[in-house]
Amino acid sequence: MNLIFTCGGTAGHINPAIAVANCIRERYPDCRILFIGATGHMEEKLVPQAGYELKCLPGSGLSRGKNLAALKKNVNAVKCVLNAVKECKKIFREFEPDCIIGTGGYASFPALYAGAKMGIPTCVHESNAVPGLTTKLAASRASRVLVAFEESVQYYKHPEKVEVVGMPVRREFIYTRREDARRELGLSPEEPLVVSAFGSLGAKVMNQTVAELFRLEQENGFPFRHIHATGSFGWEWMPDLVKEKGVDLSKTDRIEMREYIYNMPTIMAAADVIISRSGASTCNEIAAAGLPGILIPSPNVTNHHQDKNARVLADRSAAIAISEADCTAQRLYDEIQGLLRDPEHRENMAKRLREMVRLDSTERICDIVEALTRH
Repeated sequence: MNLIFTCGGTAGHINPAIAVANCIRERYPDCRILFIGATGHMEEKLVPQAGYELKCLPGSGLSRGKNLAALKKNVNAVKCVLNAVKECKKIFREFEPDCIIGTGGYASFPALYAGAKMGIPTCVHESNAVPGLTTKLAASRASRVLVAFEESVQYYKHPEKVEVVGMPVRREFIYTRREDARRELGLSPEEPLVVSAFGSLGAKVMNQTVAELFRLEQENGFPFRHIHATGSFGWEWMPDLVKEKGVDLSKTDRIEMREYIYNMPTIMAAADVIISRSGASTCNEIAAAGLPGILIPSPNVTNHHQDKNARVLADRSAAIAISEADCTAQRLYDEIQGLLRDPEHRENMAKRLREMVRLDSTERICDIVEALTRH
């Protein structure tokens, strides 16, 4: 069996593909797997780290602006797509895939389109309740469309091709034991740990807020350990901002700042509270880990996907949702302390989170991929 996974841009698109690839590799150890992504994005780090071959093609996302710069960007994006489609066809002739699986991001469209044109079975997975642009474009030609939510089926012209499968998540998020994770990180059993991350690229406003949160933590005697991922953009300037706030990270082990958290299943299993955005993949990982969270939806996401995701969890009392406009460092600090002081509340949140997860999502997608390879 030869399979191609195509995804890119952010970890929210990449990690679900890796979860499915891992499941397939367990079932078929001799299966050949190739990932296709875009040059200059997170897949260049995450995919090889997961042990898979990756081919990256030049790509560019579309702009929704109406000015000259946006027009030029979109013309370039179309050229990139056309070139990528040609390159994908060359790759497919050599690799001879039995199926192509796309999990989102503009990088996945050329491979899905080229595969469908060549008569190769294709399936696309949409993690958000409302389909994104890539899914809309690929759905009409795809063999199967896989969605995370029942409510999503109504948005597709061919519902007979749509199947509700939930959101694939790596098994480590479900099965990593807290005791093992804390031992690996060198944490004592009762030491509170807070983790914060706002996407693989980072979020300027929230990184600025966390820098001020660091100052409050220092002012209050570092009442908890804190691991923060700045994202690739934040890594360039946030360390200097933290110093300006009077926090010298070289003199304390209570705060650890990283560009990206590669061992997130371990970190989340060990943590008591997470502060994050509310992308579909992130919410599912939080639910699988049963980790109480403070969710700050990105205000820059099309169709307010993240607001809807955060509201689903908050309405079930499984998370705290705060708009970015209302999220000050002091409010974050107070919410964190409130959760840490109330273990019973955190346990109830964890229970509600785990009830929301479809534990067999990855396996169900693997079953569908297997069926497609037999046609």
